[in-house]
Amino acid sequence: MKQASHPSPEEMTLVTVMGALSDPIRVGLVRILADGRERGWGELRAPIAKSTLSHHLRVLRDAGLTRTRQEGTRCFVELRHHDLNARFPGLLDAVLEAAHNDDVGAHVTVAGDPQPT
Repeated sequence: MKQASHPSPEEMTLVTVMGALSDPIRVGLVRILADGRERGWGELRAPIAKSTLSHHLRVLRDAGLTRTRQEGTRCFVELRHHDLNARFPGLLDAVLEAAHNDDVGAHVTVAGDPQPT
């Protein structure tokens, strides 16, 4: 796998970031990653095919919301909270609060966590 490309904070645009956040699965992934921990792709659970999950993770990365790191055959992803807050102060916190209040993306989980009811 070739090394993933990540936009710099200056290259992030509001339209691209908001477009990436326009899907409930991607919002759910951001909610999971908002705890600040780096997660292996295999830990992420969503009611979609693995190839579709990969697509959603790529959209988030291309928009600048996440950073992907490869270690051997495993891929890890983390939220670029600091970069997002530097570029769009308060946006991520507002999106996360609204997603929590409206229960958007709650069906995305981490392996080993209890399933939402």
